[in-house]
Amino acid sequence: MKPLTRAEEEIMQILWEIERGFVKDILSAMSEPKPAYNTVSTIVRILERKGFVSHKSYGKSHEYFPIVSKDEYRTFTIKKLLDGYFENSFGKLTAFFKNDETLNTKDYQ
Repeated sequence: MKPLTRAEEEIMQILWEIERGFVKDILSAMSEPKPAYNTVSTIVRILERKGFVSHKSYGKSHEYFPIVSKDEYRTFTIKKLLDGYFENSFGKLTAFFKNDETLNTKDYQ
């Protein structure tokens, strides 16, 4: 599994939420300013090549759905974060947040 770009992740978040949809459905769930239809279509096809998304064809239309779950990607991302920034130590990650003065105890709930 490879990390997603910000744009790819935004589209995956939407697909995880709606579970399946056409490009127009994804686009309608995006916040303003919305990208062009062709931009979203291109990103979805990239996600399909990367193995995150598949589709069902209805003539020339495609209904897309995630084949990588949000939990699978979350686990991958956290492991990558731990490995890349905290020497694969959950304790170091916890200490980082404990020492962050911008967080308070409400943030840990």
